[in-house]
Amino acid sequence: MMRDVLLKTAEAERAVKDEKKHSIRICTAASCLSCGAEKVRKAIAEKVKAAGREDTAVAGVGCMGLCAKGPLVTVDGPETMYAEVTEEDAADIAASLDNGPVERIRCDTTTPFFQRQEKIVLENCDRINPERIEDYIAADGYLALTTAVLERQPFDIVDEIVRSGLRGRGGGGYPTGLKWSTVAKAPGPMKYVICNADEGDPGAFMDRSILECDPHRVLEGMAVAAYAVGASEGYIYIRAEYPLAVKRLKLAIRQAEKMGLLGKNIAGTDFSFSIDIRLGAGAFVCGEETALIASIEGQRGQPMPRPPYPAESGLWDSPTLINNVETFANIAPIIRKGADWYAAIGTETSKGTKVFALAGRINNTGLIEVPMGITLREIVYDIGGGIPDGKAFKAVQTGGPSGGCVPASLAETPIIRSTTNLCRSSDRSWGPAA
Repeated sequence: MMRDVLLKTAEAERAVKDEKKHSIRICTAASCLSCGAEKVRKAIAEKVKAAGREDTAVAGVGCMGLCAKGPLVTVDGPETMYAEVTEEDAADIAASLDNGPVERIRCDTTTPFFQRQEKIVLENCDRINPERIEDYIAADGYLALTTAVLERQPFDIVDEIVRSGLRGRGGGGYPTGLKWSTVAKAPGPMKYVICNADEGDPGAFMDRSILECDPHRVLEGMAVAAYAVGASEGYIYIRAEYPLAVKRLKLAIRQAEKMGLLGKNIAGTDFSFSIDIRLGAGAFVCGEETALIASIEGQRGQPMPRPPYPAESGLWDSPTLINNVETFANIAPIIRKGADWYAAIGTETSKGTKVFALAGRINNTGLIEVPMGITLREIVYDIGGGIPDGKAFKAVQTGGPSGGCVPASLAETPIIRSTTNLCRSSDRSWGPAA
């Protein structure tokens, strides 16, 4: 059975890792790659090999969060993070396995930036190689999908998502379970699942990072959703400006198909589900679901009046489930750990966590995940480290150009459904962040 294959694969991967005394992980997400992470990875691998350290694994992983200090490197045993690493540091990092941490490049992970986070969506990002399905499986990957198709009925899965309280992470905050229920009940011989990865807000890189760092997590979420609502085809609509995410998604789809986790008769059952990728040409409006659907169909990407809503009549006039990247990334852990576990995180009306991209005039730019209910002030000052040069906090742009600015006087406001992604300040009076 597929469950046995997954368990054996996970066991074998963990055994290989257990054989290694040390593990050196290098961030190979787009931000760190842009400042030389691949050269750093190769240099460290060469130094480790030259030292005859067969007890040490060197691997590229996903985003470690503190993008302002990249390239980032983490060494296990005990875990130590290094920031702004260069090729010249490779020899010292390799030697640190015996000699202790390299203090001049050591990153303090006891700060609020690291300690105030609670990771669900990003839990694998700095741990696994995004280009190896085996790494994902070793982190309990695809157990949610196989559990769903082998042991549970579609309506049970929908009910689990309803009880979890998960809301759409694309900005509207619509109850995910209610949307799934609507599509599941909609009549029709053909249904579709679409992942909206058309992240167009300036300064936003949440969805891109998730797809670059843990693509199988999104594929698994889409497959679980398809099983729950009765869909057999899926599309990921992603910006062409995200080449690394596209590359890793295509690789992940091929790997999942090869293992029988996507395609026909998934896990040996009657359930079949395929996923294709559609590249967006950069039109901001195609982030709106009806414009996105029109673009997939080959039409001009422009919004259409609603109703009918896509859940009833969407792609090619068929019932269509549309969720964004982060929403799908929440699905597998909810199915594995249960709705009650997820519902215990966050606020009374908005459960779980939210991923934020911190960019602009803030000290700790990067990727974070925090519980719903946290205030903007906590994000800006505690996690974000405040404004450079001690300047005053004037405004925070929440949700891109369509989201507007929040003045500093509202900094204590708890975040319950926001898609905040751009923190900025200026020396001018309050107004739109420059």
